[in-house]
Amino acid sequence: MRPMKSLHFALTVTVALTLAGLVACNRATGGGVSAAASDTSKIPITTTSDQARSEFLLGRDLSERLLGQESIQHFEKAVALDPEFGSAELALANNAATAKDFFDHQKKAIGLVDKVSEGEKLLILANEAAANGDAVKQKDCLEKLVAAYPNDERAQFNLATYYFGQQEIEQAVEHYKKAAELAPNYSPTYNILGYAYRQQGNYADAEQAFKKYIELIPNDPNPYDSYAELLLKMGRFDDSLASYHKALSIDPHFTPSHFGIAADEMYLGKPEEAAAELRKMADQARNDGELRTAFFGMAVVAADRGRMDQALQAMDKEYAVAEKKNDAASMAADLQAKANILVEIPNYDEAKRQFDRSLQIIQASTLSQDIKDNATLLHHYDLAGIAIAKKDYSAAKTHTEEFRRGAEAGKNSLQVQQAHELDGRIALAEKDNDKAIAELEQANLQDPRNLYRLSLAYEAKGDTAKAQEFLTKAAAFNSLPQLNYAFIRAKAQKKAGDKNAS
Repeated sequence: MRPMKSLHFALTVTVALTLAGLVACNRATGGGVSAAASDTSKIPITTTSDQARSEFLLGRDLSERLLGQESIQHFEKAVALDPEFGSAELALANNAATAKDFFDHQKKAIGLVDKVSEGEKLLILANEAAANGDAVKQKDCLEKLVAAYPNDERAQFNLATYYFGQQEIEQAVEHYKKAAELAPNYSPTYNILGYAYRQQGNYADAEQAFKKYIELIPNDPNPYDSYAELLLKMGRFDDSLASYHKALSIDPHFTPSHFGIAADEMYLGKPEEAAAELRKMADQARNDGELRTAFFGMAVVAADRGRMDQALQAMDKEYAVAEKKNDAASMAADLQAKANILVEIPNYDEAKRQFDRSLQIIQASTLSQDIKDNATLLHHYDLAGIAIAKKDYSAAKTHTEEFRRGAEAGKNSLQVQQAHELDGRIALAEKDNDKAIAELEQANLQDPRNLYRLSLAYEAKGDTAKAQEFLTKAAAFNSLPQLNYAFIRAKAQKKAGDKNAS
């Protein structure tokens, strides 16, 4: 399990920052900070209470082992003991079960930036920038953090995780390796390093990283969950199931493993078993985040079977959970997911209505103006997709150009990839196969739909070898449950099967 996997809300980036610091500091009168320990190579932790610091460190240990639910009580105690404990508020944000709780605690952390050390301030500001979709500011804060604390493994880890989130995997691996050199027993490094290698298609090194992760904390569930996800990706479904069950034997409430088991069962051709596993996950959910993730999984399983009406029903259940708390970011994300399902049906008018509702909820919320501006930008991406599906290429190009300008102005590499995707989809629809290939190869290739689109472009061009290469990748993408894969998996596998039979 990667950090924040359970927090299902789609703005622009996933906030995946862990907490930094080994050195305690005491806040002096007037807001000054004085070091309470001699190791100045590590990012300080600023608090007036030794007991709060102890609770924070207990929570941080659990959080870094991906036991977020268990960590929350310690961070809450830390804040109760020291209401101006900025790093504890940041921790509560990054372990929140819902988007609303995330933003509430992130806002409190921002309000405390003048009462923490410079290192903690950079972490809080980087976290805020990530949530706002401001990749430039996020990177700037984290680079300053590493420059100030080059020998802090958590500083290196956070910068690496930024690169991982932006899909700049070579740079991510470089900094993860640096973190491992600085602290060979710092287990989170090997977890995300395994995912980075996996994303490169380097399964051998990914397996070694996950095995090292298991070796470091063998009595925790997450190392077995992460290794199971690699096995899932490799198509070793029975081995993956065994590893997921190992995680659950350690902690029966480790819900990500139920989510992974559902994926294995789905890919083994057992959708009823997959749905049953997700119902079990929902029944034992300990918070809204876990319940929402279970409903999302149910939507994916239904979409994977082509039962779009059931997928919409599951998304309505997920939306209802967020609506009870007026969780604007989660509600908006659910409507976007619902709209994407409607595009697949297809019901373009209703899809547009849901995309519009999603934007309206964000604009009417108390979320930051940066988030609202980013939602407006992403709306052009959504509307371009509908226009492409309706063969209204003039409108598609207009929305794509608006989206590209915003993505390039914000220097957001993920959104730049999305702009290339839109150009590629338009070119593919207009049968300009060379342009489609050139654009789609610059798109997000961790989206299986783009792999499938590339296979179609190469096939139309007459390059059967490359078409088969991308078709195989799309057909066997084997991710955790996601709608993007559900939308194309059956088509890709049928097409691959037909080609193999011919």
